[in-house]
Amino acid sequence: MIMAFTSTGPNWESQLDPRFGRAPYFLIYDDEQETLIPVDNHEATESAHGAGPQSVKRLLAFKPRVLISGNGPGGNAALALRTADIAIFLCPEDFSVREALAAYEAGALEPFLPDGGVTEQ
Repeated sequence: MIMAFTSTGPNWESQLDPRFGRAPYFLIYDDEQETLIPVDNHEATESAHGAGPQSVKRLLAFKPRVLISGNGPGGNAALALRTADIAIFLCPEDFSVREALAAYEAGALEPFLPDGGVTEQ
């Protein structure tokens, strides 16, 4: 399965970023291949408008099934991700990406709803 993380940096020890569209990096993890690919998202972080849709477009190229973020995406981006059948989970932003993966694997993360709410697993 391919997973995406919003991140402040390009590696496992980077902090999870609370933002979606303006996260400096997305880390793409393929658990079958055990590969981690950093995706620079600075182009979206520097744009005045439309960071969420730009980031969705960038992520869709990798076909993730799961997105893990601190606060989750805004309305339009969340709807686009849900339409693409990407499950979104929230994780405390003080976690590293490695810690966020462990929390996901332990079933400890809250699913995110497109309206900004969460529901229990």
